Amino acid sequence: MNLSINNKYLIAGTTIKNSKVPEQNNMALHICDNPSAIIKNRQQLAKSIGCKVTDFVCAEQTHSANFYKVTSLDRGKGAVTMENAIPNTDALYTYESGILLTSFSADCVPILLYNEKSGVIGAVHSGWQGTVKEIIPRLLHQLIIEEANDASAFHMYIGTALSQQKFEVDCDVYEKFKALGYADEFMYYNSDTNKYHIDNQKTVKKQCELSGIPADQITIDDTCTFLHEQGFSYRQDKKCGRHMSFIMKK
Repeated sequence: MNLSINNKYLIAGTTIKNSKVPEQNNMALHICDNPSAIIKNRQQLAKSIGCKVTDFVCAEQTHSANFYKVTSLDRGKGAVTMENAIPNTDALYTYESGILLTSFSADCVPILLYNEKSGVIGAVHSGWQGTVKEIIPRLLHQLIIEEANDASAFHMYIGTALSQQKFEVDCDVYEKFKALGYADEFMYYNSDTNKYHIDNQKTVKKQCELSGIPADQITIDDTCTFLHEQGFSYRQDKKCGRHMSFIMKK
């Protein structure tokens, strides 16, 4: 487990691939060989951070731009079965304590956020589709404009993902990023392979900045899921497990 935050207010981090653990510490029920092993991995995580698996809230991630406000009534959804996971959602947020919000990824960009004034926390899954659909700007518009959270009080953690070196795409994906109007500096063309390379993490960081989040309150983990031995990479192995990025108010 890679713990990024553990203070009197909240606990947050990202699990890592571990060959000594069942299913290499895969945390995702939607892609696994043995669901009971995944639940055991989640139970071990819960024990290590001082909560229960039934405090988890998990979504059915669909590469959408949809977000969902979690309350205590949602506690346990998606925790031990996908059947009651929050449907068709890639961003979860809550103002309540004792609820572990989750985001699953293997190359896609996970984002964890919290606001030091209002106490709102969030967990977001932004693959390239989520980024071009602007899931982060949409969520931040909801939180800042609709729910009156102070933009300057947000802290964003952009987790381990596929690096620009390994995120090579064809013209169709490149054009979607270019259409955003602010991602040009995060792309380059490789004439040898006829491929474009995109930095999805820095594009997400730019989206946060354009939404009013101070740049010095946005952290990027530049560990590449493809290149690092503790990374799950869908590009490298279509059957791979998933990291869980998580955040919970104490």
